[in-house]
Amino acid sequence: MTPAFLPEVSGWVVMLRFALRGKELKKRRSSSKKVLNVKKYTTALVLGLGISGEAAARLMLAEGARVTVIDSRNSADVVERAMNLRKAGADVVTECKDVPGGNFDVCIISPGLSLDSGWAMEVKKRRIDLISELELGASRCVSEVLAITGTNGKSTMAKLCEEALICSDSCTEIAGNYGPALCDVVRRKQELDWIVVEVSSFQLEAVSAFRPRVGVVLNIQPDHLDRHGDMDVYTGLKSRIFGAMDESDVGIVFENDMEKVSAATTGKNRWVSFGLSTEADYRYRDGCVYWQEISGNRSSDQANTHISFAGTVFDNEVMGLTAAAAVAAVHECGKSACAVRDAAQRFESLPHRMCELGNVCGARFVDDSKATNLAALGAALKMVGGGVRLIAGGIIKERGLHGVRELLARTTRKIYLIGESADKMEAAWGDVIECEKCGYLENAVASAWNDAIQSEVILLSPGCASFDQFKDFNDRGNQFEALVKNLVQEKVVK
Repeated sequence: MTPAFLPEVSGWVVMLRFALRGKELKKRRSSSKKVLNVKKYTTALVLGLGISGEAAARLMLAEGARVTVIDSRNSADVVERAMNLRKAGADVVTECKDVPGGNFDVCIISPGLSLDSGWAMEVKKRRIDLISELELGASRCVSEVLAITGTNGKSTMAKLCEEALICSDSCTEIAGNYGPALCDVVRRKQELDWIVVEVSSFQLEAVSAFRPRVGVVLNIQPDHLDRHGDMDVYTGLKSRIFGAMDESDVGIVFENDMEKVSAATTGKNRWVSFGLSTEADYRYRDGCVYWQEISGNRSSDQANTHISFAGTVFDNEVMGLTAAAAVAAVHECGKSACAVRDAAQRFESLPHRMCELGNVCGARFVDDSKATNLAALGAALKMVGGGVRLIAGGIIKERGLHGVRELLARTTRKIYLIGESADKMEAAWGDVIECEKCGYLENAVASAWNDAIQSEVILLSPGCASFDQFKDFNDRGNQFEALVKNLVQEKVVK
């Protein structure tokens, strides 16, 4: 018979483990501040005047460097940023065609520009050090870094981890691809405990020394192949998040991707897996995340510690994997899984990620405009389960469309196609599911609403980029939300 006091003792063991891990991290953090070796630059060239470019320029200006910024565009936001940077002391050239002459110690490239672009090739030809804004910010960062990359779900996980660390009384801020640029956070706040950084494949193209203490690859699915070429290149880029790690750092990877990710990196880190199987270090099953807290037989749930996410947005297999990865990450940051549970219970989904917009005469409207690739579209269909009237289309980023055919046939009543890829999607899917080419979002919403019956779901999950008809996925989602609001306000009765 198990003694009644054993669970309490085990709890104290777990708490002691987290306390010791926290002390170890603080010791390492203190040590890292002493040995941080920042390479100083007297002249800097910044390619691109988006959010990242502006942040890099301001950080260089704050360090006393002479900064030149160039951008080929002349849009309103670029003009405003240029004006503000000129006031701060930078030389800024908009509508720029060629890289300016002169000597530069470093060139910081914005993620929107490929390393194969003309500007980047010219910089490399002139043997100027070329780094990303991410690399620059990280080189000046005295805080611990939890970095998260992957194809889908990065922002949601970054937000969950940030909120969990805050629940654990850690001074934490989010940065990177979601939130302010890392250079901006580093310039403004030097004494954070943790910075949670969402990292894209574009940002990882130009890193070599970027080294988070904890790194996560949430998943690897086809995306951005129009820029990266093939999945081997894409996987290699995602794996660069671990490239500068040593034995004291941790890499957390989805179990199905572990073999190819670990083979693609030069990092010397320790590996932790998450997934759905009993072989994963952290696994999701039936609303709970299980893990091996002390030791025991991995095949026995009784030997595992677990925590429930029932009733939260993470209470399904798609989002449950994110919860499992978050528990692993927060544990490796020296904090308790209870913090992840607490954060999940009050978690508010980010805009345009499976957001419920309302119910009109029994039909639900769901905005998943952030689904800019087919893997995200597939995840949305799995979460809804069935009875879907799907609005899809835009600019395809993958070469093949057939991977979701079976799922579409099982879950979807009809597809309403918009944007430049409508013909290709109809050709790929039209033999298994009825497709209607609607052209524009307004037409698709009207047609889907006209066809829908009670309990069906009208889902905007485009599976494509938005730039053919919209400013970005936010604009696409906002327009969808406005169209739905009009239906709700009019209380249309068919």
